[in-house]
Amino acid sequence: MTDFLTAAEAARRLGVKPATLYAYVSRGVLRRSKAPDGRGSLFDSDEVERLARRGRPRRPPGVADITVESAITEIAGDRLRYRGLDVLRLATTRPFEDVAELLWTGELPAPQPAGDAQSARDAQSARDAQSARDAQSARDTRPAGPPGSPGSAPWRATPAALAAGRGAQAALPAGTLPLERFQVIVPAMAATDPLRLQLDPAAVVAAGRSIIAGLVDCLPMPAQPGAHPADTPGQSSTVQSSAGPDHPGSGPDQAIADRLWPRLGGGRASPALRRALSAALVLLADHELAASTLAARVAASVRADPYAVVETGMGAMSGTLHGGASLGVETLLAAASGPDDVPRVVGELLRRGEKVPGFGHLIYKAGDPRAVLLLDLVRRAAPKSGPLAVADAVLAEIRRKSLPEPNIDLAVATLVRVAGMIRGSGEAIFAVARTAGWIAHALEAYAGGGPLRPRAVYTGPSAIIDP
Repeated sequence: MTDFLTAAEAARRLGVKPATLYAYVSRGVLRRSKAPDGRGSLFDSDEVERLARRGRPRRPPGVADITVESAITEIAGDRLRYRGLDVLRLATTRPFEDVAELLWTGELPAPQPAGDAQSARDAQSARDAQSARDAQSARDTRPAGPPGSPGSAPWRATPAALAAGRGAQAALPAGTLPLERFQVIVPAMAATDPLRLQLDPAAVVAAGRSIIAGLVDCLPMPAQPGAHPADTPGQSSTVQSSAGPDHPGSGPDQAIADRLWPRLGGGRASPALRRALSAALVLLADHELAASTLAARVAASVRADPYAVVETGMGAMSGTLHGGASLGVETLLAAASGPDDVPRVVGELLRRGEKVPGFGHLIYKAGDPRAVLLLDLVRRAAPKSGPLAVADAVLAEIRRKSLPEPNIDLAVATLVRVAGMIRGSGEAIFAVARTAGWIAHALEAYAGGGPLRPRAVYTGPSAIIDP
């Protein structure tokens, strides 16, 4: 019978810190198993002993030993789970709000009693519309429920936060991308919240709802429609400019996905395509310690408030090797006049020495499962879409050259183009979704120990003695 060691015992035997032990796991040097009670990790004593005799493994170039214990997201092979629940299933069965509550509290709200969850939500909103308006003032001042009671508070920002956020972004030049608007909306909303440094779980969860709702509701309605509505490719649809929350389908009692759709200039679409947007939000809500999440978690570890945590995450995710990659894919898809033009566009990209964006992933070697699901949802929602045909032509061209499989950035950009959304919408979808994950990691960091302080390996000159 195999003997097992706890993490502390294995680390002592190897003479390393626990963080280094888990870095060995992430690099495939050691295997770990979950303890029977689901808490903590166990290590094969024989495997630990063999490693101890060989000595410490050398770290591959470019790989940093930064490991953080977390109960939020697990990536095992090509499977992704939020708190033990399969993310692909959650994306097709639950709205974004439910999944955010799961990430924050560990509890999934009770499902809709029957039928399509979104249809039930819409029907309930219609039945309650009048009473919701009558109770507007009372709900605006109602405190958030405890983190153990998902869905107990509304998803809305305060009137003061909305006024500040809208005013801040309204001063930006025309054509400013949604993510750039978010980066001024968040600090403006923070300035209206005198209790933002109240870091108990209930207050942080309430702040998470408010920040996400404010990001969406502070965006202006685009004056220009998207170029490629999904239902009639090539035909324009009219989207009125509006800064208020009362645009049809975007009121404070609507789902976040429904409120976000018109503010990104989405054209007329079937419920199936809107559900694809909801699925995208779920798929992007968290991804373990991605760069932006690590940055956000470091900020939270020194007790930065939730708004500052989200600002930090957005700064990191805007990079072209992270959430900003979807903008590059949008540009690629827009450059082709049709499927037959794709070889030229891809060829010119390669001749400039650039990589084709939207393909390959550091973690998923056999393909990003999130991309597979989202592309399938878009295909089923708008099978005759012109932009979808372009995206499929890009896929075919890349596969013909045996290059890596598509990642979530390609799938999100395809959704953006098919839905006729404005430029930069992929980054906005990413930011709204990942805010849920940043808040979840902030909750863990607030409950944890001291600052997250990685150490550097000094590679500069030796000590210089003054002559």
